[in-house]
Amino acid sequence: MISQKITKGNLLVAEPSTLTDSSFNRSIILLTEHNDEGSVGFILNKPSDYLLKDLVFEIDCDFRVYIGGPVENENLYFIHSLPHLIPDSIEISKGVFWGGNYDAVKSYLEQNLIQKDEIRFFLGYSGWSFEQLELEIKENTWVLLQNTYSNLFSINDAKGWKDKLLEMGGKYRLWANSPEDPNLN
Repeated sequence: MISQKITKGNLLVAEPSTLTDSSFNRSIILLTEHNDEGSVGFILNKPSDYLLKDLVFEIDCDFRVYIGGPVENENLYFIHSLPHLIPDSIEISKGVFWGGNYDAVKSYLEQNLIQKDEIRFFLGYSGWSFEQLELEIKENTWVLLQNTYSNLFSINDAKGWKDKLLEMGGKYRLWANSPEDPNLN
């Protein structure tokens, strides 16, 4: 049973049972939308091999692009903490915003007015149909948590999932030190 209401701004932490799931193993996902039509989120701790300048040639910016999820992974998305600079942003939760005016982002990146710890870019997103996420939480695929990070944009890519499991304690402490590939254990 879900112990709290699912809302945008929540985090989904992949249960250890997802270790063999290539899309979501060891993932921390920020939910950016949850309504009667479904849910959308972005994986916060899976960097891709790309820098922004590799994908958007007119922007000379070496910000890492992350794998947001397996849906529409040819599209670029972003979350940020800059609603005062980026018009038309959608507030996800206090201090965290989704999307906004792309031309403004491009201009501010070109002027070096946006820092790496203020924005994160994603290829693709994670999506669930109506009630699919609730079912996955009940089936112990995800742990639903309030976002307690002071800065989502500074999550440690390599250790983020492990750190979150250690923070959750109990049975999760054991899984925090499991190998990346359980078959090598």
